[in-house]
Amino acid sequence: MERLHNSRASRWVDRVAVDNEDGLTTAQLMLTNHDLKPVEPERRQWGAWNYVGFWIADSFNINTWMISSSMIVNGLSWWQSWLCVWIGYAIAAAFVCLTGRIGAMYHIGFPVVNRSSFGIWGSLWPVFNRAAMACIWYGVQSYIGGRCVYLMIRSIWLSWDRTTIPNTFSPDSGTTTADYASFFLFWLVSLPAIWFPVHKIRHLFTVKAYFVPCAGFAYLIWALVRAGGPGPVVRQGSSIEGSDLAWQFINGVMSSIANFATLIVNDPDFSRFAGKPSDALWSQLFTIPIGFAITSLIGILVSSSSVIIYPGTEPIWDPLILLERFIDDGGSGQRFGVFVIALAFALAQLGTNIAANSVSAGTDMTALLPRFINIRRGGYVCAAVGLAMCPYTLLTSSNQFTTYLSSYSVFLSSIAGVMCSDYYFVRKGYLEIKELYDARKTGPYYFTFGFHWRAYAAYISGILINVVGFAGAVNGGNVPIGATYIYNFNFFCGFIVSSVMYWALCKLWPVPACSDTWMEVGDQIDEVRLAYDQSSQQEFDEEADFGNKYDKDHNKAV
Repeated sequence: MERLHNSRASRWVDRVAVDNEDGLTTAQLMLTNHDLKPVEPERRQWGAWNYVGFWIADSFNINTWMISSSMIVNGLSWWQSWLCVWIGYAIAAAFVCLTGRIGAMYHIGFPVVNRSSFGIWGSLWPVFNRAAMACIWYGVQSYIGGRCVYLMIRSIWLSWDRTTIPNTFSPDSGTTTADYASFFLFWLVSLPAIWFPVHKIRHLFTVKAYFVPCAGFAYLIWALVRAGGPGPVVRQGSSIEGSDLAWQFINGVMSSIANFATLIVNDPDFSRFAGKPSDALWSQLFTIPIGFAITSLIGILVSSSSVIIYPGTEPIWDPLILLERFIDDGGSGQRFGVFVIALAFALAQLGTNIAANSVSAGTDMTALLPRFINIRRGGYVCAAVGLAMCPYTLLTSSNQFTTYLSSYSVFLSSIAGVMCSDYYFVRKGYLEIKELYDARKTGPYYFTFGFHWRAYAAYISGILINVVGFAGAVNGGNVPIGATYIYNFNFFCGFIVSSVMYWALCKLWPVPACSDTWMEVGDQIDEVRLAYDQSSQQEFDEEADFGNKYDKDHNKAV
């Protein structure tokens, strides 16, 4: 009977397991599946224009629309805040291209890239870190998408009103029955988009790249026509000067970079599908700052116009609140316009959620449990967590969690610093792809019990430089002014400290599988078979032979 029970359990395990190549050991099954392997040539379908469409689509979202608002409220003029966006996103684009180059050259995603720096098993912590945040952000972005659905329904039926529909939620919950129903509808409609594989989902971003910017410009023209001009915001100067102005300008630049920290880290998840490395270079480097700067400018002009449209009010920075005002004071034609623009914003939120959260979380969960989870299953787990976490409770005015989310870039910057230092300065572009899936302690990326202590020392160093200022930002407590100044440069500080520390430790205690000269061999990769064979035997063990130089030519052909 016990044997029968084990046989049934084994069959169920095999039934829920994802497809994989034959001959893999149990340890290898914890490191790979089809979605984690290097992308084979037939799936490398993203060209340069796909990345242009991807970033144009991603730039038109509600967060980007409002990114200049806090800068202007804090004393900058509109053109100073817009300059912050240009500079911040240009820098962010450079970082994206740095991490994206690794994926585009070797066709591997963020979880596998991290194995070369953090170790075969040590990479699981950065991966888990990223997956958890992606799930939380998925819920938050879905709730914002639900607000778009609320406007779409209300533009058709005015009776769909949160103030008149009986509310079954408590007053301090952060939502109402109408808002939650709208959020659930958005969440439900988003599920089919998760089903498509990543190399096919590019078509969603192509559609979004055409439709959403057109709706954004239509919104701008509509607001300017109603106001008869751009409003007072574009005519007012900065309300601060001297060092206060300088620090607010720096904060504006850094907030733009921090808004992109997640995508900086996980760009290999998309660049791995590039037909060739150059497809993911110039297209991203130029489209990112241009797309996000144009979107933020539209947000500034529309919000400034709102002061004239509704005299006696402060600028309405949230485009959805302004659209709701349009519903209240307009006829059927105006409500139709609101419906189309709200639909565009809903599509924008969907695309952003897929790009920044669903695919990233799915890829990360694939690395955490590769025998049973692929990107599709991981995406659905992410969606389930996003629904179950009740994201509206995090968006209440009394909750500091949104501040924590925006400050989380200090942790991601340290991960990015280690990644880039490992690839560009320590290994000089050389990776042994097959060994990134090698669970044996003789593998070059196994290090010490599968963990790379140098990477973790650098990672923690990059966090520590910012931790005091981070605590002050989240809790609002009094911290030394020096810590605040350092935290104002949080992404740079975390990235530079972690990358320099990692490089120095690897110089003092050399690591295996490095090249003395720049040597990228990703163009030699067609399809990798991971099952162990005689040619894959290694003799390096850092615990027994610490610091020995590894033969860089070994196993180059995969």
